[in-house]
Amino acid sequence: MAGSRDGLPYLRPIQNSLWCQKRVQVAAAEEYHVSMATTLVPVKNYPFLLNGKFVHDGKAAEIRAAKKADLVAWCTSFGLDPEGKVDELRKRVAEYAVAHRKEEAAPPAKAEPAEPKPEAKKAPARPPKPKGKPAKEEPEKEEAAEEEEREEAETEYVPNLKPKLDPELKRLLAVRAAKSAARPAFRRQEWFRYKKFGDEWRKPQGGQSKLRRHFGYRWNLPSVGYRGPRETRGLHPSGFQEILVHNERQLEGLDPAKQAVRIAHGVGARRRELIERAADDKGLRVLNRMGTE
Repeated sequence: MAGSRDGLPYLRPIQNSLWCQKRVQVAAAEEYHVSMATTLVPVKNYPFLLNGKFVHDGKAAEIRAAKKADLVAWCTSFGLDPEGKVDELRKRVAEYAVAHRKEEAAPPAKAEPAEPKPEAKKAPARPPKPKGKPAKEEPEKEEAAEEEEREEAETEYVPNLKPKLDPELKRLLAVRAAKSAARPAFRRQEWFRYKKFGDEWRKPQGGQSKLRRHFGYRWNLPSVGYRGPRETRGLHPSGFQEILVHNERQLEGLDPAKQAVRIAHGVGARRRELIERAADDKGLRVLNRMGTE
């Protein structure tokens, strides 16, 4: 509501959109303390409250200029940067005042007396070692050394065998890897609607199916353009040709430079061990060793 105060029109800032309230921080240079003052800034040419007094808009610019000049003078006297807006200058002066008060309140540090250097102590004389050693310690040390050698031999890194490939086949394998990385995941129609569909691909059969008719806003369907080079189909990523093996007799006649062994999943642990030993003797790589690959 509109009213009057000291003969001037008065408007409450909460009820009138022409007024806005802003809290500012003012630092006093002489007393080094920070106080909070409330300033009402008018949007149009109306009287407003400044530090508890109503001032006309014509004098507001002069008062602001004078306050900024005071802030610039304080910054210059304190060795601060005098450039910037009024809010920045107030913040610098306030931070300087708070820091100065903390420095005055802190007690002066007392110089601690230098500690005397400790004298170097002589190491006590070691007792003489007995000449004779007990007979039980020697076999224990030998067993520990043997165990360490076994552990080192077990943990020693053995690189996998690599195939001998010509440059053209290496290039085609790289092309196949790039094709596989860029190939999208093909999903059947309405895979997002029914959980039972899963991620398996099924060709759309509907007569009105937009996916079957290759509408532009539908995803892509599998086509021959997504295939890799013909020469690399069926090869292991390393370049080996995989040979499925059920017993050690099937290892005969395999080429270690181009072919690798994959043991069938129905083979037991005892026969697996025999196949792996036979493959190692012939220099063949086993792609699915027990506990390693």
